Amino acid sequence: MIVYPTLELQNGKCVTLERGRLEEPAIWHVDPVETAQGFAADGAEWVHVTDLDAVAGEGDNDALIEEMIRTVPASVQIGGGMRSRERIEHWIDKGAGRVVVGTLAVQDPSTVQELAMRYPDQIVLAVDIFQGKLMTEGWRNPGAMVPEDFVRAYDDAPLAGVIVTDIDADIGDQDGQLGVISGLSAATRHPVIARGTVHVADDVSRLKYVANISGTMVGRSLFAKDLDLKEALELAQEAPEPKAQFV
Repeated sequence: MIVYPTLELQNGKCVTLERGRLEEPAIWHVDPVETAQGFAADGAEWVHVTDLDAVAGEGDNDALIEEMIRTVPASVQIGGGMRSRERIEHWIDKGAGRVVVGTLAVQDPSTVQELAMRYPDQIVLAVDIFQGKLMTEGWRNPGAMVPEDFVRAYDDAPLAGVIVTDIDADIGDQDGQLGVISGLSAATRHPVIARGTVHVADDVSRLKYVANISGTMVGRSLFAKDLDLKEALELAQEAPEPKAQFV
């Protein structure tokens, strides 16, 4: 299982959100680029970055993200405001390892499926759920499709994966979150990346045994130092298969 240390950027700062509320960020006074470089130094092979200003349609953090792509010795997965073909292709051309698409995948599925065919294993589908409904436009508007039908519609596209976020889950409702995520993971043939389910080390151990979960995105718990990244990366590794003993 892959651990994706996650940075959410707003006005050039690292922030975290409670239940997706853009207007109430917790600000972390760290340098975003240095933080991403530190994640890579700790052993992360991927770093996820979400541009919350692009999500809100109020500017962007493009310069910071481009610097991360240039200087961080890990692959960078980018999400936030990917609502046009041009924006997605811009980041792939800039060297992003993967681009995460949510709203556009609901509004214009043919374009996203075409992009997935053109850039196999570089497009990630974002499935944001609030009270059982698929959300779009920065978690503000409910979509018409139920989440399970949405992910099934992309079964034939060569996606890199599907990120599932249960926006409504209480911070301590691990069982509720796992229920939503395991339900979606059963509805898609694509590997699922769970978001918002890991708060302490034991959560990593628990999550890796859920079927079809290929990774987890971890942000707040790293910034709050509730979770050590090196420990999380170690726990996420597959347990070695028992070897037969020969006498």
